[in-house]
Parts: sequence; structure tokens; C-alpha cells
Amino acid sequence: MVKVFIPRDTTSLALGADKVAREFAVAAEQRGDSVEIVRNGSRGLFWLEPMLEVETPAGRVAYGPVTHADIDSLLEQGVLQGEQGHPLSLGLTEEIPYLKKQQRLTFARAGITDPVSLDDYQAHDGFKGLRNALQMDAQAIVDAVKASGLRGRGGAAFPTGIKWQTVLDAVPTDAVNGESGQKYIVCNADEGDSGTFADRMVMEADPYMLIEGMTIAGLAVGATQGYIYLRSEYPVAHQILNEAIAKAEAAGFLGNDILGSGRRFDLEVRLGAEAYICGEETSLLESLEGKRGLVRAKPPLPAIVGLFGQPTVVNNVLSLAAIPYILDKGPQAYADYGMGRSLGTLPFQLAGNIKQGGLIELAFGLTLRELMEDFGAGTFSGRPARAVQVGGPLGAYLPESQWDTPLDYEAFSAMGAVLGHGGVVVFDDTVDMSAQARFSMEFCVAESCGKCTPCRIGSTRGVEVIDRIRNNENREANLELLTDLCDTMIDGSLCAMGGMTPFPVMSAVKHFPEDFEPQTAEGGA
Repeated sequence: MVKVFIPRDTTSLALGADKVAREFAVAAEQRGDSVEIVRNGSRGLFWLEPMLEVETPAGRVAYGPVTHADIDSLLEQGVLQGEQGHPLSLGLTEEIPYLKKQQRLTFARAGITDPVSLDDYQAHDGFKGLRNALQMDAQAIVDAVKASGLRGRGGAAFPTGIKWQTVLDAVPTDAVNGESGQKYIVCNADEGDSGTFADRMVMEADPYMLIEGMTIAGLAVGATQGYIYLRSEYPVAHQILNEAIAKAEAAGFLGNDILGSGRRFDLEVRLGAEAYICGEETSLLESLEGKRGLVRAKPPLPAIVGLFGQPTVVNNVLSLAAIPYILDKGPQAYADYGMGRSLGTLPFQLAGNIKQGGLIELAFGLTLRELMEDFGAGTFSGRPARAVQVGGPLGAYLPESQWDTPLDYEAFSAMGAVLGHGGVVVFDDTVDMSAQARFSMEFCVAESCGKCTPCRIGSTRGVEVIDRIRNNENREANLELLTDLCDTMIDGSLCAMGGMTPFPVMSAVKHFPEDFEPQTAEGGA
């Protein structure tokens, strides 16, 4: 029986993978061929999805992008024997340059295993980190995470081990009667940044890795309850996570007695509130408690007073997903990747006007230009790229003069930009950067929680000021007013929603001033 792999992730499903899987099985049966269809996760080569892979003695052979109309010709030309004469043949999957040039630590299993198969997961080093953690005391686990140099992959880049140490040292108390209370592990899976999909890929392609990472976090800080706060627009991830959690509980990897150790960790998925602001950790906690997602003032930090007033680890999916590798291979194996204080790897997500969009996991240190040219293969439109936004809708717009900057937290911070969650959105030379600046302010108007004045009112006034600039009304005075307004939002906002909205706005003004010039009747400056 020949194994044929057809992804079941959101991107592949949107491109017709279910129909390809159904019709391939029917067509193979009619021909008398014996096949097993495995619904794997995506490898992240999205421009090739649905990508069909066939297991052969030499390794998996890939074909893509496959539509239902290609099935008969693929079968006729020997796809089940790994023949590579078909126009959609991509050769051995592992030899595809886009994939071969990567350094996959977190995404080592993505696209290889059946996402909900415990056997597959364990056959590919799954739960080795958890087994090691069960032999360690809490402080030793935290020390290993510190030594790895792992920093939060959700955007803030705060050292993960330091956060865990704070929660380990904190004493939980019941707010009502002073009795000993609970500590919590909360996974921020409310992935809302433009051009990002790495969290979704983890949950859809390798959910046990996230489960294992959260369980290890619970052992490290003394928490026995975890929650995955999942973006409600991810129904496929929701289904896969719930199935994986149920199987992990049944097999003893979660619950009252983890692998016979007497240790406990329970895990639930909770759907998000369809609000971008709930990606901010304190707003997320409010939402998780059943309240409106409003930002909390800090201090106190969530690590000390978090969910239900108790010490709480709040980490992004990618942060928690890196933990099993660290506890399995050792912290130094992880720290050997990267540069400076940016250690390990980051899954960069290439999107926008790009020919080869997808996920690229590499050590910190390559440049934005290398990412776009070596992996993205230029713009989808074929026109020159003009601007790149890195780090989501609150990230700066970068001109070509900054594309040779290393992808490194400190290097980006030094030029007023952010790496954030690793999302990279490309724009070609037809983009109107004044319109993009206006969109940034308008986005803040729509997504602000409304708690603080600089964000709530500042963004509304910002849209009005940019409109006046675009209409050439007191242009110089309004440009000065826009700068003052952005400074106020940066210095006065409670959280990054208002505090970072000025980043894309002012970068557009600084690097693309011609787009804010008066337009002639013919459309020229």
C-alpha cells in the first residue's frame, strides 16, 4: 500500500485539498491501486498548495499545486511509483530549495506527520522533552529555558525564562479567603497580525508540540491548569487541538497522573472574542475571565497577578512550541542558532505581494532582502518591491535602504522597527504610502479597546489629520501636528496598540514623503 500525503491545514483546504483527497482516493481505487491517504499538515510552501506527496523508498516525492483536474494525469504518469515526468513534479520534497535552505527546529515535524497521531509524534522525538522534564525539579527546567536564550515570540521579545522564574517564585493566594490558590499557563493563540500564520501552522500541523510545551511550562512553575486562547477564526485548528488534547489525556500525557509521575496538568481550548486587542496579554486575560477585553494597567504584572488574580505564564504559541526542543536537545543546542541576544530560530511568514509566500524558519541574522529574494522570488506582480512591513499592522514600513538590516530584535529596534511575530508583508511600487499610513490609524480606531485617551481619541484625530494632509489642507502645519500626535500616543498609551500605531505612520512619512505631497490633476506630484 502506497502512502499519499495531502494536507488538511486551512490554506490547503481553501485551495481545494479536501476535493483532491476525495477524488484521488476514488480514482486510485477505480484503477485497482492500493493507497492510504494521510492528511498531514502543510510544510508552509503555500504557493504550491495543495502539495501532494508520495512515499517512495528514496523519500517523499512532491507534486503541486494539485487540483482535482490533475489527478488522472498524475496517476497515468506513475505518481504512485514516484515517477517525476509530470509537469507538477517537484522532486524529492526535502530537496526543494525553499525547504532545504531552512533550519527547522520548531517546524521539524510540520507536514511530515499526521497531526493527531500520537504514534507519529513520538516516532519523531515527541514527548522526549516532557519525559526529561519529569526527571527535573522546577528550578532546573526554568534554568534550562533561561540558558537557551529563548525570548517571547509574540512580539515583545521578553526573555521566557525570566518570566517563568517570576511565576515560579510568586506565591498564589485566593483573593477571597487567603488560602493557597492556583497558578496558570495561558497560551496566546489569538494570532491577529497581518501576514502571520505560524501559530496556526503549529496548531494544525503539530498540536502535540504545543501541548507538550505547555505541560512542561506547568511543571516548571507549579501550574496544573492551562488554557489555549484560540483565535475564533481558526475552526480547523480548534478541531485539531481538541482532538489532540483528548488523545493526549487518554494516553496519560495530560491529566491527573502524567506518565505515571503523580504530576498533574489539565488543558482546555477557549475561543477568542474576535478582537485584535485581545492579543495583548492583559486584555486576553480579561476576556478569558469572561469580561470585555480591556487592557489592564501594569504593574502588577500578569506573572504575579494574572488570570483570576493568580500568578500566570502568558506565552505565545511559538514560544511554548520551542520548549520541547530545548528540553530534549538541551539549551545549548537551541542557543547555537542566532546572533547576539536573538538566539534560536524564528519562523518568518512571507506574505503580501510576493511570488512564493509561505513559512521560512531560520536562525536570526539573515537580512530582509535575502528573505524576499532567496525565498520569496520577488513580487507576485513582477513589479519592483517598494516597501515592506515587518511585525504586523503596528510595525514600521521599511524602504529598500533598510532591507539589508539583519533580522534581529536589537538591529530592528535600533532603526525604530520591530520583528514582532515574524510577519513580513511586501508591497510593490504601486502602493500609496499615505493611504497605508491612514489605514494604520484607521485600524487603531477600529481595534482600540477604548480604555485610554491617547489610543482611543488619538487614532481618530490621526485619521482626520492624515486626510487633511492628503487633501493639501495646511499641509506643513498638519504634518507637524501628526508628529506631535504620534509622540503623545507613544508616550501616553497604556499598551502597544496605541503606543506602536505611530510606528507605521511615521515611517511612511519619513521614508516615503513624496506620497504625502500634493497631487496634480494628472495624478503626479
